[in-house]
Amino acid sequence: MRPRRILPRLRALLKRYPAVALVGPRQAGKTTLAKSLGSAYYDLEQEPDRLRLDLEWGRVEESHSLVVLDEAQAHPAAFPRLRGAIDRNRKRNGRFLLLGSVSPALMHQVSESLAGRLAICELPPFLLPEIRKTVLDRLWLCGGFPDGGVLRRGGYPDWQNHYLQLLVQRDLPHWGLPAKPELTLRFLKMVAASHGNVWNASEISRSLGLNYHTVNTYLGFLEGAFLVRRLPAYSGNLRKRLIRNPKIYWRDSGLLHALLGGPDREGLLSRPWVGASWEGFVIEQILGALALRGRSADASFLRTNDGYEVDLVLELSGRRWAIEVKLTTSPGPADFERLAKGADLIRADRRVLVSRTSEPVGSSAGISTNLAGLLKLLDKKK
Repeated sequence: MRPRRILPRLRALLKRYPAVALVGPRQAGKTTLAKSLGSAYYDLEQEPDRLRLDLEWGRVEESHSLVVLDEAQAHPAAFPRLRGAIDRNRKRNGRFLLLGSVSPALMHQVSESLAGRLAICELPPFLLPEIRKTVLDRLWLCGGFPDGGVLRRGGYPDWQNHYLQLLVQRDLPHWGLPAKPELTLRFLKMVAASHGNVWNASEISRSLGLNYHTVNTYLGFLEGAFLVRRLPAYSGNLRKRLIRNPKIYWRDSGLLHALLGGPDREGLLSRPWVGASWEGFVIEQILGALALRGRSADASFLRTNDGYEVDLVLELSGRRWAIEVKLTTSPGPADFERLAKGADLIRADRRVLVSRTSEPVGSSAGISTNLAGLLKLLDKKK
């Protein structure tokens, strides 16, 4: 098994809490990681495993090994039992590891039964710090799912297309999305076409023949399944008229590219949306890397009606970062000027221009670096 960067944090949480929920999209590697830690494993989407858990519950409750409950949201009856087992011996930590692919469903069960007894952490698909930096372009093209092509050539885009078909045919309806698969797939493609743009539910609702609230509900399902990130607009008190709607990003670039036609690397670079793809990829790498370290950061974007813009605003460790993303190997003075205008407006402490440069530089105006350089900078916790 390839080492995952979340492992130290996961082990630390298991030492501090009776139960930990490891959440994230399907096929991100949760089960493989969990099986490496626990000796007892139950897949609660499978009826035989539910029955086995019921019959073996006495042994499970007395076990001194970690017990793994996969797709825990699929079996609500397990949560009262978990609460009872934990409350009978609150001093024992590291007893249960719950895995989940649907955040709202799992969080509802947690809030009902396990509040105060459980910690939560998210496992995304592979991020740049977890693989060789020489495969950056393959990671961007294929995305980070272990079987999607990033670890070995092949798979993309067929694996991504099969993944999406399974989502629309089985998973999303099972999780409660009430649309027919054909309509759901159209919706996914329209969200992909909106990647990196300010969300306009009214426009999409007109195209699909749905109402505004239904479209937002559908988007909520994608967000809850860890497929889409809704990046909120900066909400500071500025003397400017701000764009208030969120931006929408597909969290995995491989799924985005599959929905937009599955181009190869050369084809990707020729698409008009390639800049938005790179921007979303960089933002997800930044936020994912921070989350794996358990670092709390408020993330937003800035856009004013008169042209001031910052792709990513981070409130991190008492500092405000203004981060601009450019798909270029040679950023110029004009790129720094645009970043400086937005950064000055929000009084940013750190200003970073992220590009494909091979020569990172720093000055009083800010830092110009590549993605690996920024991730290393953020990892210093300063």
